[in-house]
Amino acid sequence: MTYELVSRTPQFTSGRVIDVVTDEVTMPGGNTRLRDWIIHPGAVGVVAVDSSDRVLLVRQYRHPVGRELWELPAGLLDVEGEPAVVSAARELAEEADLRAGRFDTLVDLLTTPGASNEAIRIYLAREISGVPEAERYTRFDEEAGMTTAWFALDEAVDMVLGGSIENAAAAAGVLAAFAAHARGYTGLRGPDAPWAARPSRV
Repeated sequence: MTYELVSRTPQFTSGRVIDVVTDEVTMPGGNTRLRDWIIHPGAVGVVAVDSSDRVLLVRQYRHPVGRELWELPAGLLDVEGEPAVVSAARELAEEADLRAGRFDTLVDLLTTPGASNEAIRIYLAREISGVPEAERYTRFDEEAGMTTAWFALDEAVDMVLGGSIENAAAAAGVLAAFAAHARGYTGLRGPDAPWAARPSRV
């Protein structure tokens, strides 16, 4: 099947993170339709698992839903040219005051492919240690009130299935980590594995 872009009309381009466009697309069979969608820079998230098989979650306020959510340390791919795994390590340090001696690619997600090109790569981080006090990042805005907690991996899975973890990336990351643990962490992709879905704002 062939889908051809006929035209693109910007609708909103002054946002800090996203742009919104309307595409005119030729469909199989020749019909033309309009599709509104969001251009997103992409993101990374980290499932940090310690030597006791506990997973680190952060509690963060999210304005669109008006409440705090259990999430993974995560952030936008907003540093030009920065490898995704470096972004992941930076977010882990900034949001959780943690470092990891090993990163593996855990799962790649397209969060809302019917409305956005947002893609997030979730890394599994192991060999965990703390960031020295003097080197810790000063959090601000919504991150200023962020708290962290460790949960047994089994407990985190129960939180997903019980509805306590609603953030999509966190739910997928926890379940993927549980599956990876059950397989002895074998067969995981390396931290620099190809990522065809990584979006771009160009």
